Amino acid sequence: MSRKIYLSPSILAADFSRLGEEIQKALEAGADMIHFDVMDGVFVPNISFGIPVIESLRKSISAVFDIHLMISEPEKYIKDFAKAGGDILTFHIETTSHAHRVISMIKDEGKKVGVAVNPATPILMIKDILDQIDVLLVMSVNPGFSGQRFIPSVLKKIKEAHLLKVEGGHNFLIEVDGGLNLENSSEVITAGADILVLGAYTFTGNITENIKKIKKTIEKTIGK
Repeated sequence: MSRKIYLSPSILAADFSRLGEEIQKALEAGADMIHFDVMDGVFVPNISFGIPVIESLRKSISAVFDIHLMISEPEKYIKDFAKAGGDILTFHIETTSHAHRVISMIKDEGKKVGVAVNPATPILMIKDILDQIDVLLVMSVNPGFSGQRFIPSVLKKIKEAHLLKVEGGHNFLIEVDGGLNLENSSEVITAGADILVLGAYTFTGNITENIKKIKKTIEKTIGK
């Protein structure tokens, strides 16, 4: 079976005055889902957008909505983001003392479960819940801002996550978010990534050409 790599462009880097149009361009060019970086100004030092934006876009876009909750106490908002149209709901392990409760809440809403870890958070911190999740999001920058540089040491963490996945017989996908581009995506894929979140790369310049280039890099890397 050939390996599938998914593209999840982050709209944090898009032109918000033409948000729907830019998302459609990304999807038509081959993006598999759309990544929403939700920031609360508490867990991360920035505020982005929330439920109204997701609800509005869901009315005209049928693609998978990959919701990345960079917010404190995510258990308070799971139902709201699910109702707004999220398909994958990813919370940060650093934001709650009740990971099992949050996972159960997401599953009760019929959504896929994602758990994110910051660059300095050990993968072993979530070892006991790997059999309960659909996506493991490995941050390759410190969350809070678009356009940051990829942290090379995270490659070791991606490899570690992939090893735990294989040895444990788990089915979760490994998602990588932060500073990805044409130069480092191949390394990230080789390390074990299944989903690439590309924000600034995707939405700077020609969206269609940017995605075509990254898809060629993917095909070359996985040998298709």
